[in-house]
Amino acid sequence: MSTVRPLEGGERATGTTIGEHPGGDGATAYRTTGRGAGDQKVGELVSRATQQLSDLVRAELRLAAAEIKDKGKHAGAGAGLFGGAGVMALYGGGALVAAAIAAISLALPVWAAALIIGGFLLVVAGILALMGRSQTSRGFPPMPERALESARQDMAEIRERAHR
Repeated sequence: MSTVRPLEGGERATGTTIGEHPGGDGATAYRTTGRGAGDQKVGELVSRATQQLSDLVRAELRLAAAEIKDKGKHAGAGAGLFGGAGVMALYGGGALVAAAIAAISLALPVWAAALIIGGFLLVVAGILALMGRSQTSRGFPPMPERALESARQDMAEIRERAHR
């Protein structure tokens, strides 16, 4: 196998010197060791380069898969913790509703206090539902309409320039 490496300070060129570094100061020479560069056929070089590129792509894909797997584990754990926080918030909200009912029941009967708080919660739920419907309608259809229109304009521009 032939390797090319720069000569280091004080090292004398042994073997075949094949030139200086392009754009260099003229002091840096390169040499080959082992088989000469002309000894290998172009087909071998292309085959080796193709194999090395293939190996590199496979290694990069394995690295990406491992990274995605690791990130997926963290995302799953985070989602579970958010779910737990939601359940705790729900229980906390229930406790606050019970406290509000108890506070109002000091002035009214308990059934009236529960009716007032329940009605209030239903009004808030209705408002949130209307706001959610409005936001959801803005998100559908889930197509990037501005990006598609921009792409159409770009294609029209390319076609127009191609006909000139």
